[in-house]
This record gives sequence, structure tokens and C-alpha cells, in this order.
Amino acid sequence: MGRSVVVHRLNRRWAQVNVPGCGWVRFRLSAKGKGARLPEAKTFRVTFRNGQWHIAFAVIPEPAPAPGTDEVIGIDRGVTITAALSDGRKLNCPQLTVKERAQVRKHERRAARAGKDNPQKAAEYAKAARLKAREANRRKDWCEKTSTMLARSYGLVRFEKLNIQNMTRSAKGTVQQPGTNVAQKSGLNRSILAQGWGLLRRRTEHKAPGRAEDVPAPYTSLRCSACGWIEKRSLKSQADFECVSCGFTCNADKNAATNVTAGQGGIHRPRCSAGAGGATAATSRSSAREPQPNWVGIPLF
Repeated sequence: MGRSVVVHRLNRRWAQVNVPGCGWVRFRLSAKGKGARLPEAKTFRVTFRNGQWHIAFAVIPEPAPAPGTDEVIGIDRGVTITAALSDGRKLNCPQLTVKERAQVRKHERRAARAGKDNPQKAAEYAKAARLKAREANRRKDWCEKTSTMLARSYGLVRFEKLNIQNMTRSAKGTVQQPGTNVAQKSGLNRSILAQGWGLLRRRTEHKAPGRAEDVPAPYTSLRCSACGWIEKRSLKSQADFECVSCGFTCNADKNAATNVTAGQGGIHRPRCSAGAGGATAATSRSSAREPQPNWVGIPLF
């Protein structure tokens, strides 16, 4: 709506807005708006979803105050652990509980078994949608709180650069060239989207403008944060990292986050080494010693 917005606070929990064509409409303030001064809004939007009416005001949030230090934090994002920080902390995005997931499956089964014209079909799908909306609300709330914490606690926040759109692309393929492992890839896509990686990155940039950076992702998980050796055998499992060169052991997510903090990503891995007779194959195609710090980001060959 492009008209001027007129909002009056009634008490701590309630306010009213003048909706063109409807008059004054009362609405309940969100937790963020309780006890606070109502911001100046130029537009607002009224929507109806999952059996509830919602009103959202378009305002430009104030950037979070910088901590006044030059501390840098690196964040490695994953499915098992949503955000692993280089200081050792592990943050997980809340999702539906086991009981709630069972309820979703129950409602979806009932809807699938109901007849095409049976009103129970729409009712069961609506119940499942309300539970899924609850999960989305939890994810948004977690991203807001986490991004605020990052913006207020660190002078520079570095994220592992991920192309989420390509990572969650469907593996279904075409009729001529059908894809493989479609169901497994679909489950992985849902797990990735449930983590809120993109929302966390965007909200951190909004609250800390100019203090959020992206570090290229290649080899951040395979590089040893102690000696710089790149070797795929060093990654023992999702959680264990043991460098085959220097013996350094660390949690795999923390090791990757440390590399992100240092901005060590995107180094081109050498494919061959020059010998006396010209170019010869390297002894280990999966290993590489990191170049000097002033060469970071420059292709070796």
C-alpha cells in the first residue's frame, strides 16, 4: 500500500492502523514491538496465511552498533551443525521436534487417503501447513537473534561463500535424461533449506553493513589451519580432522571456520610439478602445500 501509514499505540501489547477501505484495525504487537517506540513506516502489507491475518510494516532497521574492536570471526555452515564459529561455538537452527514431525506425517497421510472431494483433505493439509509454518517462524527468529549477536560482538564477520541455489537444485533431470538418487537429493535439499543459511547471511549484512564478508569455499574443509597442508585424507569424518602432514587434530567444523577467519579459501590446487625433464605428475594429486601469505588467492600454475 503506497499511502501514508497512520499507527496509534493502544497499550503495551496492542496498536491500531488505519487501513484504506477498512478503517481502523487493531493488531497485536510482536515481541520486538512491545514496550518500544513504533518505528516510522512508509508502507505496510496485510496477508492471510495458515488461518491467521498478519500485518508487516516496511521500515529500515538501524544498524547494530559495532563492538569497537577488530576481532574477526569465521563461520562454517553445514547441515549437522548450522553455524560453527572459529572460537569453538556451535550454533544450531531450531527445527520441529520428533513429536511435531510425527504429527506432520500423520496429517499428510490422512490427507493423501481422503477422497478428492472430501473436505477432510484440505483440513489435514492445513494442519500440516501450520506445523511447518511454526518451524519457519522458529528459523526466522533464530536468524534474527544470531545475526544481532554477530553484529554486536565482532568487528568483522566472515562467511564461507556458498551458492545455495545451485546446491539445492533438483536432481530430477528431464524425460530424455532422468536424474539419479532423486529422493536422496530431495531430502538433502530440504535439510539445507531448513538451516536458514541465506537468511542468516543477509540479516548479518543488514545489521552490520560493510562488516560481513564472503570467503571462497574451496578447500576450507581440507586445509590444515595449523600448517596449511591440503589433503582430503585429513578429513576423517564430518566431525574429526587430523592433518596427515603435521598431525594437528581439531574438530573439522572449527578447523574450517578458522580457515574462513583467515580468509584462506579458493586457492587453486596444483595438478603437476615441474621436474628436470619438464612437467611431471605430482606424487599426490590431492595434496598441496599452501603458498606464502602474500600469494594467497594467486593461481600457482
